[in-house]
Order: sequence, then structure tokens, then C-alpha cells
Amino acid sequence: MRFRFCGDLDCPDWVLAEISTLAKVSSVKIKLLCVQVLRDLLGDGIDYEKITKLTADAKFEPSDVKATVAVLNFILASAAKYGVNGESLSSELQQLGLPKEHAAALCKSYEDKQTALQDKLKESSLRLNRLGSVSWRVDYTLSSSELKEVNEPVVHLKLNVQNVDTGALEPTVALVSAVKFRVLLTELKQAQALMNALN
Repeated sequence: MRFRFCGDLDCPDWVLAEISTLAKVSSVKIKLLCVQVLRDLLGDGIDYEKITKLTADAKFEPSDVKATVAVLNFILASAAKYGVNGESLSSELQQLGLPKEHAAALCKSYEDKQTALQDKLKESSLRLNRLGSVSWRVDYTLSSSELKEVNEPVVHLKLNVQNVDTGALEPTVALVSAVKFRVLLTELKQAQALMNALN
């Protein structure tokens, strides 16, 4: 059976297995768990102490607590990713065996944050690291311990790449022979010409 919140694919087996774990917690606590998971998805962090307290009466093992968070994370993120409305999500979760009250509580939390969650997912998808700076120098090797005459230039390239997640600059250093540097330069010029043609 295909589910919209799974991208019109079959529901993963591990999600099916964890639906029964979700059913062991009251619907009120499901809503509070969803609030914590949604906070994490929106980048505000998750309070694991609260999660542990909310699942304490169900006598969950630590692995069950992690599985509960993981399945809620999957359901909420996938539903937002595929633009599923609360009513459809509730219906599909009930088809998977989640009690009606639990599905309603989960979907209420989801509907409250659906737009913000979709915006956050759009913001964090298809992001690439940025080139912070480039520095270079050319060394000309006259001779070496193995050869009397080398007479070959070598280009030292240092690319400082800004990590999109951490914002930190990460240096990448490369030694490039003159021949390889000419090839690199030619290919970069071709790429720039193609990009300029697209504008």
C-alpha cells in the first residue's frame, strides 16, 4: 500500500514496527512529544529530559525512547516534505494502526507548525558549501636531489571553503603541475562561459 506521507511509496518497515510503540503512550503525551520533535526539526533543539519524563509511564527502554523520537521525526518531516495535509496524514496513520486519538493529536501539532516546518526544510535543502577565498603561489623547481635539472613550475592552490552547516572555513590545499593547471584554467573558463550564457 502506498502512502502520501512516504512520497507515494510503501511505508518503511521500521516505521510500521514503531507505530505500536507510539500506541503505548497516551494521546496527550504524543502531542507533547510532537512539540519536542517539531522544535528539533525547526532548529530549536530537543529536551531529552522532557522526552524521558513523557515516556516514563510507558516503561520505555532507552532504545524505545529513541525509536519514538525517530518515528515522529520521520512522520512529521516526511509529511511536510511531501505537502500532506493533516486530514490525509491522520487517515494514513490510522491505516497503519495508530489509534484515532493519537493520530489526531499528532496531526494537530503537525498542522500548527506545517508552514514553518516546510519553510525550514526548503531552507536546509540543496545547500552547497561556498568558496570563501583562494590563494596561490607558483614555485619554480630548478633541480632536485634526484635530478640535476627539473625546470618545472608548480602551482600551490589553497581554497578556503565555507561549510554551509557550521560556517567555518575549511582549507583545501593542492599542488598542481603547470600542465594540469592549464587544463583546470581552461575548464573553469568554459564553465564560466556556460554560466554567463544562462544569464
